[in-house]
Amino acid sequence: MKLKKLVLALGAASVLFSGSVWAEQMHINVVAKGFQHQFWKAVEQGTQKAANEFDVSVDFQGPDSESNIAQQVEYLNAAIATQPSAICLAALDTRAMLDSIQMAQDEGIPIIGFDSGVPDAPEGAIKATASTDNTAAGGLAANKLLELVADKVKAATPDKPVRIGVVAQESNSQSIVARTKGFVDAFVALVGADKVSVEGHDSLRAEKKGASVIVDVGIPAEVKDVDAAAVASAILEKPDLIAVYGSNEFATNAIITANEGLDCLGADKVIAVGFDAGNKILDAMEAGVLAGAVTQNPVQIGYQAVRLAVDSVNGKAVEDVDTGALWYNKDNMDDPEISVCLYR
Repeated sequence: MKLKKLVLALGAASVLFSGSVWAEQMHINVVAKGFQHQFWKAVEQGTQKAANEFDVSVDFQGPDSESNIAQQVEYLNAAIATQPSAICLAALDTRAMLDSIQMAQDEGIPIIGFDSGVPDAPEGAIKATASTDNTAAGGLAANKLLELVADKVKAATPDKPVRIGVVAQESNSQSIVARTKGFVDAFVALVGADKVSVEGHDSLRAEKKGASVIVDVGIPAEVKDVDAAAVASAILEKPDLIAVYGSNEFATNAIITANEGLDCLGADKVIAVGFDAGNKILDAMEAGVLAGAVTQNPVQIGYQAVRLAVDSVNGKAVEDVDTGALWYNKDNMDDPEISVCLYR
């Protein structure tokens, strides 16, 4: 009875009684970047799907916002204290979590990365990561956007350049950075480095005199809706803008919000493409405000993270899993392959 009370008090595992033997059910703590966006709710669905399939218990937590690093560290430390079988982690700031990661290692708790994972973690600390190849996903968005504005880009000259806007949520998260930089690098490569000047935010700036195409990168100082909408508005108001890209749900929503007061997006106006899904993005796509978007598979991210955790606890060899990315628009968003990746 003392063992039963101890396990229940810790909350580390559900306990099943069989005859005279107590057996602990595998318990996995999932520490996400937050609950601010619907994306994380879809990831949570994936973790619960895996929990049901593999007969494990899962506790899904995240800070109130993706800028609250200290709160995420608190959740991680609380998870470690319960001695779970494994932890799945999407780190907001790996440096802030180094002590916690070391603590988990000392306790023998395997850590699985998901989404952006745990970049620059100590060697061996992260067993495997379930994530989108965000660089490739950003490149996919660049290819699709260029197809939509190819004629205008070809017609541009140094005397009459055209502008491609890029709105990103932040410049710290590896997943956001990768799909922002992936877009910019792919676009520059497709058009030609001698023709493109990358301007705006210092993190990606590579200005070139005499360029016929300007890639204008905007990143808000803080991860707040009002700040992001202001950055998006400043880009949308520029007269030489022909297209704009948002590198995640937050950034794409900011573009849509900015457009509500400007009405400059559409098939015969400025072409807008985004990333991820959610009510606002899907509604804008159906209305013709967005030309298309790249989607990760958030359900698969959550599912694969828990699967990797289960395999790791069971002593199986695990390796990184690319959970994939797809292009969608209002013509194919109801296709079975696409719709399962979209969330409202």
